[in-house]
Amino acid sequence: MLTTIPRPKIRDIVIERLKSYIASEGLKAGDRLPNETELAARFGVSRLSLREATKALELLGIIESKTGVGLTVGQVDLQRVTSHLRFHSALQDGSAIELIDTRIVIETGALPYVARRMAADPCVYERLREQAERFRGTRDLQEWIELDIGFHRLLLESSGLAPLAAFHELLQVFFENFRVSVRRAQWHDAIACHFRVIDALRDQDVERAIEELRAQIESHKERLGIRRRSPRAQRS
Repeated sequence: MLTTIPRPKIRDIVIERLKSYIASEGLKAGDRLPNETELAARFGVSRLSLREATKALELLGIIESKTGVGLTVGQVDLQRVTSHLRFHSALQDGSAIELIDTRIVIETGALPYVARRMAADPCVYERLREQAERFRGTRDLQEWIELDIGFHRLLLESSGLAPLAAFHELLQVFFENFRVSVRRAQWHDAIACHFRVIDALRDQDVERAIEELRAQIESHKERLGIRRRSPRAQRS
């Protein structure tokens, strides 16, 4: 059965052309763009279509529009961009194993950078340990989830990689989808794991930290009845 290929919207075509124009011209944050009339003529579209495209890019911070100045290249705010991630269909419809494995890739990938910064600044370790200590008095599931999101967000932020840290919104999606697999019976083990991870990073034992964090995240697979695949099987 033949399926109809959807035609792209004019707005989306213009968005791509605007991004290509900014890249090809080597424009930086604060640089001015041609006015709407000039851009509409350049792309062969109406000013209305051009305005729809610029408004969409404004939401992401890629373009800014100021009275008396016109259109300029914006400073992309990654926090603003990733705040929309939790509503993206790819995350809402993703399978359990996809969400778990994505989280493993993102968080374990950050650990070498956290260890490097921790070696240069002992305060990185102290901040993570202080966050981990807050778990000890937790009695409420919702409070536990919020603290756990905070701990893993801080772990990503401690990498010093702003684009990576911005993806902490993925944690919100993860915990909303796997709330049922977070049980008080596992809280004690999770607390101990948090300390083992940050202690391993302090000792510059990145491999041990990765192993501990991977095991903690993958424990959700076991509680959800998902069979754990070996690294070799995952690569095949």
